[in-house]
Amino acid sequence: MHVNLRRNHARSQLSIGGYNGRGRLITRTFDSKDSQNGSPNGYIIRSELYSFFCSAFMQLSEFDYQLPDELVAQEPLADRSSARMLIVDRETGSFQDASFHDLPKHLGAGDCLILNDTRVFPSRVFGKKIGYDRQVELFLLRPESPDRLTWSALARPGRHLHIGTRVYITPRLFAEILETRERGERLLKFTCNGNIDSELESVGHVPLPPYIHRPDQPADRDRYQTVFAEKPGSVAAPTAGLHFTPEVLDACRAAGADIAKVTLHVGLGTFQPLSNEEVSENKLHTERYQIDEANAELIARAKRRIAVGTTSVRTIETASRNGGFHAQTGETDIFLYPGCDFRGVDAMITNFHLPKSSLLLLVSAFGRKDLILAAYRYAVEQRYRFFSYGDCMLIL
Repeated sequence: MHVNLRRNHARSQLSIGGYNGRGRLITRTFDSKDSQNGSPNGYIIRSELYSFFCSAFMQLSEFDYQLPDELVAQEPLADRSSARMLIVDRETGSFQDASFHDLPKHLGAGDCLILNDTRVFPSRVFGKKIGYDRQVELFLLRPESPDRLTWSALARPGRHLHIGTRVYITPRLFAEILETRERGERLLKFTCNGNIDSELESVGHVPLPPYIHRPDQPADRDRYQTVFAEKPGSVAAPTAGLHFTPEVLDACRAAGADIAKVTLHVGLGTFQPLSNEEVSENKLHTERYQIDEANAELIARAKRRIAVGTTSVRTIETASRNGGFHAQTGETDIFLYPGCDFRGVDAMITNFHLPKSSLLLLVSAFGRKDLILAAYRYAVEQRYRFFSYGDCMLIL
């Protein structure tokens, strides 16, 4: 590591630069004067220096942790709202054990819960390739044409699915590979004797994560879905929202909180593993998001914005960097990790996430890396249930 400091007294600036592990020069300039002592040569730079070094030199391995296999939840609880909730106070650094149905006790007038109303569609499709004995899996990611016949997808086994290969799914439906892309993606086109959405809904499987070691079951069509899901488009659930019931939502409103909805369709940007050990070198796939005018107004007027899940956080933080809270539709690849600032979210509800994942980095950025990793160690010690069907955290 090599660092250079340069102060420009005439312009009240301080510049810092350094080379990361790949030999790439990263620089940042600070303009802040010390507002406490008024000195023209004083700078409030400690937090800025911390942010700089975090973003430039942080390693992915710093976000690893040990998790016993038996703490990975394989089934949802009978009652959604009976999940445990670990309350993490950023100001005091304290932990408090609670239950999710206690959430309304922590809400009041001026609060706004922000939910992601995306709906998971049965995106895992299985078929056969002529001349190949094993089953072929197509994991649909997003439609690429208005008629919804052309899709981006992951395909397994990829080495047997070249351009021109046909995968026969039912007598009424087959797919042809049109293009191979990076990271195992394929562009494919369906030929369907009927309505493509109805056919996929019929033959598709719930896209349970790979750490759930069982086939999907009919009950997962309901339980791997939030009770407020409306807009189909996700290939993974916004899992923090799975704990809500209509009764809990009513209790939140009764406590004085507004409830706003945004949409972010969960895709590779949320769940694909990070590939670079240097955190700042990673890039996320884009995901589609939307905020309508009525919900933007609710979010804008809130005194405290409580994002439900990392997908809501990413939507709000994208909007705050895109002119603020107004009606908007677009794509986001925002990657939040320690050293990044939060401009719109004041508190968040989130499940426990995989080691070294972009989601854990986001939570660590919001709650402070040391505090969040300590909370994870505490959760393991207290036998919390982890991941999609597991327990959650309320970070205040």
